[in-house]
Amino acid sequence: MAQADLSFNSPVAPHGHPDKWKWYHYFTFNVDHKVIGIQYLVTSFLFYLVGGFMAVMLRTELATPDSDFLSPELYNAFLTNHGTIMIFLWIVPAAIGGFGNYLIPLMIGARDMAFPKLNAIAFWLNPPAGALLLGSFYFGGAQAGWTSYPPLSEITANAAQTLWILAIVLVGTSSILGSVNFLITIWKMRVPSMKWDQIPLFCWAMVATSILALFSTPVLAAGLILLLFDINFGTSFFKPDAGGDVVVYQHLFWFYSHPAVYLMILPIFGIMSEVIPVHARKPIFGYKAIAYSSLTICFVGLFVWVHHMFTSGTPPWMRIFFTISTLIVAVPTGIKIFSWVATLWGGKIRYTTAMLFAVGLLSMFVFGGLSGVTLGTAPFDIHVHDTYYVVGHFHYVLFGGSVFGIYSAVYHWFPKITGRMLNEKLGQVHFVLTFIGTILTFTPMHALGMQGMPRRVAMYDAQFTDLNQLVTVGAYILAVSVIPFYSNVLWSWNKGEEAGDNPWNALTLEWTTASPPIIENWEVLPVVTHGPYEYGHEPEKELETAS
Repeated sequence: MAQADLSFNSPVAPHGHPDKWKWYHYFTFNVDHKVIGIQYLVTSFLFYLVGGFMAVMLRTELATPDSDFLSPELYNAFLTNHGTIMIFLWIVPAAIGGFGNYLIPLMIGARDMAFPKLNAIAFWLNPPAGALLLGSFYFGGAQAGWTSYPPLSEITANAAQTLWILAIVLVGTSSILGSVNFLITIWKMRVPSMKWDQIPLFCWAMVATSILALFSTPVLAAGLILLLFDINFGTSFFKPDAGGDVVVYQHLFWFYSHPAVYLMILPIFGIMSEVIPVHARKPIFGYKAIAYSSLTICFVGLFVWVHHMFTSGTPPWMRIFFTISTLIVAVPTGIKIFSWVATLWGGKIRYTTAMLFAVGLLSMFVFGGLSGVTLGTAPFDIHVHDTYYVVGHFHYVLFGGSVFGIYSAVYHWFPKITGRMLNEKLGQVHFVLTFIGTILTFTPMHALGMQGMPRRVAMYDAQFTDLNQLVTVGAYILAVSVIPFYSNVLWSWNKGEEAGDNPWNALTLEWTTASPPIIENWEVLPVVTHGPYEYGHEPEKELETAS
């Protein structure tokens, strides 16, 4: 029984659009939220390949202790742009721009976003940003890492660093425009019959994500613009020898960049809350607890940035405050994890590829979260600061968390987006390679960090060789893992088994319309009759899984 009844004849505004878009409409300034969502997804998955290529080059260099594969300048440029692309042009646009744009109007019964043209503008800021980042290689590439701390960023490759700053300002502007649109759409565009406690949890996650982005992103933009002035116009906001203060930049940078972790993971939490109950055939455990924990993470997440600066002259009283605030974030996060585990408990679990990635995410994120708790405490953080322990931790959170979540979402909603099923056997191969590659790549980094290997270096002591070679083998497996995935997507989009409107027998509103949805989503607007996760109240039809 779906969440809505379509038998009520709600008024439908006449329109002059075609029934569906042609392929070339996806290369134009189209204002349909579904087209924009697909534009975000395709673009971000292309940049995923670019950032992944840079990671493989870095790991090839680190397979041996000496600098014998990449020049030092190219190593620094790849290191800087790998982190930048993976965060700003892969995870954030895929999770927020891609799935947010595609799903939110469908989940709340709206025909489009509140401001369709603003939505299109937000997307079209991303390709120029990517071009600026890649164009920076013509000038040698930005060299100062994704944090771009001054004074290093002010004394190396100024032209490339300027392009890097302009690129980040563009994607930041895109994020602000998108966040305003998401909030107003969810607030004002819901079908009148949908109450707040009937909104899918992905929408609650997007509310929290948008609020967080609106508070934090302008601060980063301000810091980068001041850095741009220092590099190009002779100001001295961050120049110590002219009265500036580099620590101020660190505050501005981390006020955004730590919450950025939640910008990347909160939408994934929403995806988990959609995928798990559908494939476990059980009502979600603790709907309100999950919804409110997203808002709590949003609020507390704004007060934890200084734990990145425990070694930057932070006074002891401030270390205590930010240690406590950092550890508090674990409470609402733990509520979500316990709720998902409770939902799985006793469920009729269908181990589809979407579910495999969701369960894989649970194990990865718990490990990454626990290592995050250790880094949140000042004494331990100071001991391992700027070592590979930190690199292992945030890759467990961001790759094992966000990337696994994006994969889960693709396998879950691909039938809705394209009208065709992905091949499950190829999906299982993709999952196994990704799971093994993730463990081999990022687990040994914790040991390297505990032994004292610094991060961001192209050369290292020979005692770290064996573990680094194990990490490199894992990185190669991760590189290979994308082959079955991209092959599966390209083949299934054209030749895959037809999915039907609701292949998972899910209850939320997006599954009540055609696959792929028609322009303006429904012929007749749905009328919500109950909550989105009321599974188990009637006999479920058997899931027909593509093979």
